[in-house]
Amino acid sequence: SVSFLFFPQVLLLTCAEDLGCVPGFQQKVFYIEQPFEFTEDQPVLNLEFDDCKGNSKLNFEVSNPDFKVERDGSLVALKNISEAGRALFVHARSEHAEDMAEILIVGPNEKHGALKEIFKIEGNLGIPRQKRAILATPILIPENQRPPFPRSVGKVISSEGAEGAKFRLSGKGVDQDPKGIFRINEISGDVSVTRALDREAIANYELEVEVTDISGKTIDGPVRLDISVIDQNDNRPMFKEGPYVGHVMEGSPTGTTVMRMTAFDADDSSTDNALLRYNILKQTPTKPSPNMFYIDPEKGDIVTVVSPVLLDRETMETPKYELVIEAKDMGGLDVGLTGTATATILIDDKNDHPPEFTKKEFQATVKEGVTGVIVNLTVGDRDDPATGAWRAVYTIINGNPGQSFEIHTNPQTNEGMLSVVKPLDYEISAFHTLLIKVENEDPLIPDIAYGPSSTATVQITVEDVNEGPVFHPNPMTVTKQENIPVGSVVLTVNATDPDTLQHQTIRYSVYKDPAGWLEINPTNGTIGTTAVLDRESPYVQNNIYTALFLAIDSGNPPATGTGTLHITLEDVNDNVPSLYPTLAKVCEDAKDLRVVVLGASDKDLHPNTDPFKFELSKQSGPEKLWRITKLNNTHAQVILLQNLKKANYNIPISVTDSGKPPLTNNTELKLQVCSCKKSKMDCSATDALHISITLILLSLFSLFCKSFL
Repeated sequence: SVSFLFFPQVLLLTCAEDLGCVPGFQQKVFYIEQPFEFTEDQPVLNLEFDDCKGNSKLNFEVSNPDFKVERDGSLVALKNISEAGRALFVHARSEHAEDMAEILIVGPNEKHGALKEIFKIEGNLGIPRQKRAILATPILIPENQRPPFPRSVGKVISSEGAEGAKFRLSGKGVDQDPKGIFRINEISGDVSVTRALDREAIANYELEVEVTDISGKTIDGPVRLDISVIDQNDNRPMFKEGPYVGHVMEGSPTGTTVMRMTAFDADDSSTDNALLRYNILKQTPTKPSPNMFYIDPEKGDIVTVVSPVLLDRETMETPKYELVIEAKDMGGLDVGLTGTATATILIDDKNDHPPEFTKKEFQATVKEGVTGVIVNLTVGDRDDPATGAWRAVYTIINGNPGQSFEIHTNPQTNEGMLSVVKPLDYEISAFHTLLIKVENEDPLIPDIAYGPSSTATVQITVEDVNEGPVFHPNPMTVTKQENIPVGSVVLTVNATDPDTLQHQTIRYSVYKDPAGWLEINPTNGTIGTTAVLDRESPYVQNNIYTALFLAIDSGNPPATGTGTLHITLEDVNDNVPSLYPTLAKVCEDAKDLRVVVLGASDKDLHPNTDPFKFELSKQSGPEKLWRITKLNNTHAQVILLQNLKKANYNIPISVTDSGKPPLTNNTELKLQVCSCKKSKMDCSATDALHISITLILLSLFSLFCKSFL
């Protein structure tokens, strides 16, 4: 049977079971009407828990931290509360049993409606009947329960009394992965769990319950059965985003935020199990104060708590601090679980110290004519060497009108490397004085300025050296015709000694004369020819012949200067043209009697070259055998006037250039008349007669005939 028990503002639903002791809450579901306000320390209702073994070490936990359950089972509010939500869950655990009770909070007009959802009263019999045949109230199960398993966690009720009717449970956790976590007694409707649950893996299960007949056919349902896993504090806070590195500028005001540390707790974020509080466990180093920083216990923000004076990077033992940060759940209570991480805080440098020269005056000595670094200027700077607040920038502000000096920063030592970039001349100035300033790459902070120590003087002494004579001009150029007579004067060179304070004499000599054409007077520097200058020589490039000469002073040791002479050679017509090719072949039965195209070339330059004139020397005999035809300024064609017998023939040809006066080259073209069969040419001259013999015979025959007549 089913009965209703009414208390002030409380409706209890009970089912008459057997009279034996059942461990757990004797009533699992409560409906209470939402009051205007839950009053502090006023009982809301009484919960009865019995583990059937004396309730040793009984402890209650309420899902809403604003409520608690007294030892006698009274549910009371810890403060005045106007809104507590729609439900409360109470978890009870003793040495021998644990269970969960559900308290549903409804409005004044919802109480009877909520009951009518479960029961419907018919007639005057007072016998309740379920609106639906299956009643499946939500089940709450704490995670991490200890064995033994399976253990009962709830019950499903059905008014369907058909013979052979059975309960069937399905869904994720039953017949879907993860399978086998829950099961139901087919007859009684008791729901049990087979192993410990992990809320962080699955927090809620949505199952379905239905009633089937003996054949397995559904006769009622399915009805949803919600199972919620109650969180336990079984996860420590974890710092997942490391490494944690923060920066703060030296001299920052007290309360400057450096960084934020945030930990993660896998427990239920709506409970104290995941309510984190932060604390600094250790600071290294502990100077100049053991409490340089503070962490906001709720937000995790790390801020400075010392005065700006103490936050001075240059006076610190080290600009790096390490803080061991602890995160504790349960709102920081002693029972909370903890996790730690290390925060590294770097004190960043600002440019509050200008660079200063280590001395006011530097000395340097350099030989004239030499370039390169002559002195390193040293400075001191107390700022961080890894920043622009330490790196120095040097500037020459006076004494460098000719831009003979430059200064650059050595990136490793921060020294100023002063260099000579244009050779100095002792005869012009033996001493130089430079004024140099040093600054930082980064600007100084507003209340700091560069002082007198940021400038220095450099005294430079130039040492005299014996410098070699200098040719004027250099290189020297002159134009001459090739083939001028041997002994002709080409040029008289001039070299002077830059050492004007020393009285020295100069001697001249040939240094490099590739063709051996020149000589120089050692005293007055006159250059003359010792051989014919030939523009067509391989030693001449682009019509220019190059030779080198030395001027040597009388110093000890003597110094030498080198002068370059370029002679541009003008062309004269001193080369006859040459003919190519000098050999031609033709078949004795050839139909095309154009034997060969001849070309002419000349080593001289225009106008001493083309156009060329091609001619045949006078042909002997009664008939002419060939002729030559000009094709263009440089080429002509030799043509046979008739087919010739197999033999070797020499054709005399003359070619004349256009020079004034012109030059002629008389040469011979060797012509081989060959037998040609099946695309093979046979030019062997075994039975061939030289053309000159043939011509002699023809001449003799002609004379014989004339005599006979």
